[in-house]
Parts: sequence; structure tokens; C-alpha cells
Amino acid sequence: MGDAATAAGQPPPPSAAAAASGPASFSYLAVFANCPLIAAVLAFAIAQSIKVLTTWYKENRWDAKQLVGSGGMPSSHSATVTALAVAVGLQEGFSSSLFATSAIFASVVMYDAFGVRLHAGRQAEVLNQIVYELPSEHPLAETRPLRELIGHTPPQVFAGAVLGFAVATFTGMIAGLGSNG
Repeated sequence: MGDAATAAGQPPPPSAAAAASGPASFSYLAVFANCPLIAAVLAFAIAQSIKVLTTWYKENRWDAKQLVGSGGMPSSHSATVTALAVAVGLQEGFSSSLFATSAIFASVVMYDAFGVRLHAGRQAEVLNQIVYELPSEHPLAETRPLRELIGHTPPQVFAGAVLGFAVATFTGMIAGLGSNG
């Protein structure tokens, strides 16, 4: 019956041992074995750490806000989604629909980072300058400035993607992914 069901495109019935063991067990620790998740989080952490070190090197000051801030070199958005897509490709195969989904997701995020968000940051610069030049009696003169560094230049996006690729490849090698095909 199992062979006929498989040939007809239906999944084979569960084995008696699988049925007797009950539902799959759940463990919070399983998240630490999720290579795409680890690669994405690690790429994000490395990109943000690079921003802190760069600020320290350029300005001789530690800026912990860089750990969670957006904008700057390299793009943590690009690093994160590229690491995710590459790790998914290594784990599931580069011809899988899951890789296609994560690759399109990465493309949209990176396009948004150097397109929409970059221009929104530039608009914030202009608006901040306009508010700065308002007379002190104007109701908007005391408005808190808008964040200006929210997007990325194309080189920052590219550097983030290279970082994400490297982190995912390294993480995949450690986890033994991609060696079977």
C-alpha cells in the first residue's frame, strides 16, 4: 500500500514506531542548531560591532548606540538577509523554493536599504535644516531632529552582502552544510 500511495503522489502512511512515539518533542535548545538563524544573527552582530569599532577608530570614542542603530558601513540589513539566504541555500539547496523566497526577501531588503531608506534619510537632513532655520517663536522650532542616518549607500549594502555571504559560508562549513550536494 505504501508503494502505491507514493506512486500516486500521496505521502506514505506513518510507521507504527512513529505513530507510537507521539508528536515530535519540542525543545527551546533546537534554535541553537538552526544554521540559517545563527548565520543571520551572527552576521548582524558582526556588522553592528564593526560600526562601533569604526566609530572608535575614526572619532576616538565608544558609541554603544551603533550596536542597534541603522545606517553606516557595513549594512547590517544586507549582512543579515544575505547570511540568511546563503545559509538556507546551503541547508535546503539552492534550487529549493525556500532559498528562492529568502533570496527575493534579501533583494527587497537591500533595495529598500539603499533606495527608500537612503532617500528618507536625505529628506530628514533637509527637514532638520529647515527647522533649524525657523525663528525661535515658530511652533516647530523646538521640534526634536529627525534621524538622518537610516539608509545605506550602495557600497555599504555591497559590503554587508559580502560580510553576510562570508558568515553564512563559514557557519555552513562549521555545521557541515552543503557537503552532500
